[in-house]
Amino acid sequence: MLEYENEMLLEVLQEDGLVITAKGLGIETVFVNLLKVYLDPGNLVIVLGTLETDEKYFIDELKSLGTKTLPRIVTGQCTSSEREQLYLDGGILFIPGRILVVDLLKNRVPLHLVTGILVYRAHNILRSYQEAFAVRLYRQINKTGFIKAFSNSALSFTFGFSNVERVMKTLFIKRLYLWPRFHTIVNNSLSKRKPEVLEFHVKITYKMLHIQTALLDAMNYVVKELKRINKYLDLEELTVENAIAKKFHKQLQSQLDPVWHQLSSTSKQLLSDLKTLRGLLMSLTYKDCVSFYSTLKRLRTMEYAMKSSGWLMLDAVENLFKFAKDRVYTEKNELKPEPSPKWIALTEVLLEIQRNKNKEDPDDDSPEKILILVQDSQTCYQLKNYLTIGANEYLLNEAHRKLRNDNLSKSNNTPDNDDKSITTESENDEEILDTQDSYILTLTQKTATESQSIAQKNEDEDEDENEHHQTLFEDCSQMNELDLTAIATTAPILIVQSLKKDGDPMAVQRTLKEAKPSNIIMYVADIAVIRQLEIYQNSNPSINVKVYFLIYEGSVEEQEYLTSLRREKESFHILINNKKTMVIPEDQDGKSEDCLKFATQLDNETELNSRKGDQEQEQKHVVNKIIVDMREFQSELPSILHSRGIQIEPVTLTIGDYILSPEICIERKSVSDLIGSLNSGRLYNQAVAMSRYYSKPMLLIEFDQNKPFCFQGCYYMGKDVNSFAVTSKLQLLTLHFPKLKLVWSQSPHASAQLFEELKSGRDQPSAEKAATIGVDENTEDSQLMVQKYNPHIQDFISKLPGVHSKNLCAILNKGKSLDHLIKLTEDELAEIVGNKSDAEMLYNSIHKKCDTNEETNVKGTGVKKVPKGRGKKLFSKIKQ
Repeated sequence: MLEYENEMLLEVLQEDGLVITAKGLGIETVFVNLLKVYLDPGNLVIVLGTLETDEKYFIDELKSLGTKTLPRIVTGQCTSSEREQLYLDGGILFIPGRILVVDLLKNRVPLHLVTGILVYRAHNILRSYQEAFAVRLYRQINKTGFIKAFSNSALSFTFGFSNVERVMKTLFIKRLYLWPRFHTIVNNSLSKRKPEVLEFHVKITYKMLHIQTALLDAMNYVVKELKRINKYLDLEELTVENAIAKKFHKQLQSQLDPVWHQLSSTSKQLLSDLKTLRGLLMSLTYKDCVSFYSTLKRLRTMEYAMKSSGWLMLDAVENLFKFAKDRVYTEKNELKPEPSPKWIALTEVLLEIQRNKNKEDPDDDSPEKILILVQDSQTCYQLKNYLTIGANEYLLNEAHRKLRNDNLSKSNNTPDNDDKSITTESENDEEILDTQDSYILTLTQKTATESQSIAQKNEDEDEDENEHHQTLFEDCSQMNELDLTAIATTAPILIVQSLKKDGDPMAVQRTLKEAKPSNIIMYVADIAVIRQLEIYQNSNPSINVKVYFLIYEGSVEEQEYLTSLRREKESFHILINNKKTMVIPEDQDGKSEDCLKFATQLDNETELNSRKGDQEQEQKHVVNKIIVDMREFQSELPSILHSRGIQIEPVTLTIGDYILSPEICIERKSVSDLIGSLNSGRLYNQAVAMSRYYSKPMLLIEFDQNKPFCFQGCYYMGKDVNSFAVTSKLQLLTLHFPKLKLVWSQSPHASAQLFEELKSGRDQPSAEKAATIGVDENTEDSQLMVQKYNPHIQDFISKLPGVHSKNLCAILNKGKSLDHLIKLTEDELAEIVGNKSDAEMLYNSIHKKCDTNEETNVKGTGVKKVPKGRGKKLFSKIKQ
């Protein structure tokens, strides 16, 4: 470990806190060593917030450190008894928040034995409801264990109101540790041995420059229009410079979510166009000319022009399409794609590396390993083909695959149609079926001397290297099983890899540790990877690391890199100022009883009310209880209910999501779930089941608290669903199920308050009974309701006058069919339903005509008489 990493580890070991580091500063190394400290069967440490790739990386690193006892991963495949045994065995457990919350509520976790909790990716804790819930349940019982949190996303803590303070409060943490790149200890530590960095400022072509200018003009137009139309909104951060940053659009969307329904359709389209233009700018940098032109062509349609905000009508856009086409075709419409300037620069770098190796140690036969880091799998595929078949052939293949509808003219360089090199199997222009996140290439032996002659020739005359370079490299076979340390060759080995290979954020660290390359080519600008290379050099002083940094000079790529640096630096300055001014309560660590007032809130209220009389005194220790379905722990509502002093009991429910009392069953739906359930018919079946078993079924429609409490427009519905269709289906649902109540909630907090009010003065539900409803096949009711009868027939019979929950099962069981039921006499019906009044009503509804001039005569039903002409006798009992 480096000096600052040791300091970081000792700091958090000494006192619990939230550690925030700059991207790429090796927070995973500190975390691995912290795991090693607590990796003992005598401890029980729970790790939250990790991804599957994180867990695999940490375990592999611990193996490399010679650790015999390794952490264990708890998944949904583990049974409850197996998990109980794992808790008792001790050690370190990687466990999902949802599983841990259920085990904590079921008292399966020996909380008094838990040494502490480690939270990884702490910037997600406000959105990770299960992890926050688990931490609170842990601190409610365990007052001595530690809580330590880690994050490398400073920007996430500065977006929103007092975000870092909210995170610390949620985690029961009092200390904040900040480690920016400009920290003195970090700077001194990484300055001891710096890698040799060679910057290649590649000049973009004349055509690319005009395309970039046109796109920036269009973005400037969109930004100005957004600010002009929405003068009442705070759009100070909305600039063209910020708009090209990676995560700016997500932050802008979060800012506008609460007022999205108030925005005009023009404003929404402008925001969509801004994102489209940003994507085109990135495509110009990373894609080849054919792929960029193919992407751009899709926008030049009447359909898109009609719905766009008008940027396609700008004069600069004509240059955009003109120069994009000119990069692919000549003036005579002949196919002659323009190679990327970075390809030529890459060739120069590879030849330079080979020349340097021959000069420094010509007798060294060990293979030279060169790591090329790129943006994504498409760029990997692009470079692999360029290095193996050459720029000309690759671009022609791409043109015939993606521009096949353009009536390509034959040129001297165009392969024949029967040439096997032309790729024609892909039907989707953008899909590359055989893309990988990394490729390994080797220099062919027969052309090893050819590279030197090319290099010499390059010095003598200005020649297009990429034409000669097409035969220099070949693809290694069986790449997935390839061991880089066992390749028997003296030729250079090229590893072309994306930054997040297979979705692994630690892919670069893995490759650096495995291959130990001395030459690294940065084909993409990324601040995190730059810092990882600094750590790599200082951790391996015996390797003379050379970093070749390829970046387009004066381009959007360069500006995006500089903007990322600026925004991260500003974020740390904001956090430093917040740390100086924030006021942290003494009991925020949760180790005193005062911080857990929420757990006794209900008891205190009951105690105050109990002074009214002896009868209420008996209810002093009654705590409200709600039965919650296991699947609901993916939402925030169970955590909020628990924070309000309500006892949560997780149960696997067949019917409903929340059971508030023996009579009240609630099915919770988010807006997206509601639309899906209405379209699939699932909500109808759920309403049928709730109405059969509970006297007060309810449908809770819950909105996102960060979005408007408004059920209209395409914001929630999508382009193919409108609000009118959804509300119409809801109206039909309420007409079909009169007992079903619709409850609207603007946020989970409002839902929790509503639940508390609905439970007031009602009996507590039974978890055992709720779990068996709709499942237990030993009861006659469940056999009838779930399996034996057609639900549509059952619904029809239940709506007839004289039929209610007490006699419905008897009618369905003893009535053979509707024909049989109609032929029964009134006495026979009375024998079935067990009540003459109900039998009379049922018989009359089937056999007698309704006279609108007669008063409805209902005996013993508790329903008021209906005046003449206002109703039909047939339906007087329908609301029973």
